[in-house]
This record gives sequence, structure tokens and C-alpha cells, in this order.
Amino acid sequence: MTTQPPPYGNEPPQGFGPPPPQYAPTPAQPPAEGPEFMAVDVHNSIVVDVTGVAFEDHGAAVEFSWPEIQSVHYKASPNGKALMMAVVLPNGQFYECVVQAKPRAQLGQWFAQLAAVLGYYRPMGW
Repeated sequence: MTTQPPPYGNEPPQGFGPPPPQYAPTPAQPPAEGPEFMAVDVHNSIVVDVTGVAFEDHGAAVEFSWPEIQSVHYKASPNGKALMMAVVLPNGQFYECVVQAKPRAQLGQWFAQLAAVLGYYRPMGW
């Protein structure tokens, strides 16, 4: 009786058909496009985009998708040097983030951009 050596490489063992075809992975869908807002300082950041709102506060990050947000509020800090933003969830919980504007004139630019971006994603103002 003769024995066959084991197959090497991509050769199938004798008596079996060819290997199954290899399918290329389906490419991921690109994210939908829309306006974006970003405010960043040394420690914190606020991002508003097509996916929702994201806060980072001293390395701790939290993200909220548009369907889970009841409302978004923002204002200048009492000293006029920072953007203060809050996200309110339907259950009443709220999360806040504060980003320092340097120079102070940056705050006015942020308000203009933020109003346009939030108006795009929340046209009814909620």
C-alpha cells in the first residue's frame, strides 16, 4: 500500500474538490454627511456632528446619539471665557461640558457655528 504525503500550501487533500471561493469583505458604508462643530481646549472637547453629541472631560468621554437626546442647551460661562453645553436625556439625566475659549473672541465664533449645526440636526429647536 502506498501512502500519499500530506498536502502542502493551498493544495486540497486528494479526493476533495477545490477550496471554496474567497469572498472579499463588503466595504463599510461611509457615514452620512452633515455639518460639524468642534470646540477644544487643553482638557475638554465638545463635538456635534451627524452621529450626535460627544463630550470629553479630562480624558473621560461620553457620546450621545441624536435619538437618545431630548434637548441640547448652551451658553457662555459667567465670566464670558468658556462655552458651557448640556445634553438632556428623556429620563431627565443631563450631562455638561465646559470648554475654555482662547482667545475670548473664539466664543462668538463657536456660538455662530453651533447655532447653525444644531439648527441643522434639531430644526425644531429641541
